[in-house]
Amino acid sequence: MDYKLVIAVRSDLDLSRGKLAVQVAHAAVLAALEAKARHRKWFAEWIAEGQKKVVVKGGSLADLRALQAKARSMHLPTALVEDAGLTELPPGTVTCVGIGPGPNAIVDQVTGRLPLM
Repeated sequence: MDYKLVIAVRSDLDLSRGKLAVQVAHAAVLAALEAKARHRKWFAEWIAEGQKKVVVKGGSLADLRALQAKARSMHLPTALVEDAGLTELPPGTVTCVGIGPGPNAIVDQVTGRLPLM
């Protein structure tokens, strides 16, 4: 597989498994839509090879924002997820960031050092 989507989750929040799953799903969908709109070739290749997704520990809110800024500077699709505040978190709480889908080598320059969830 030559393309992937990485979702970095804040590790300073106490999320239930269900909330974590939903937030990661939001990031994956939003980042994929961003890629489809702005990087059609990357999106098509990622879809064709099975939509590889990796979930990693992203650190704090500041760490997630830094990851997003670095990804944007490398022209990668990104999606920062803010919770609606209907269940476990206050409204507007940033939970995760999706980076990609994009070429593995570029995505790894942003997220390659982060530990898996």
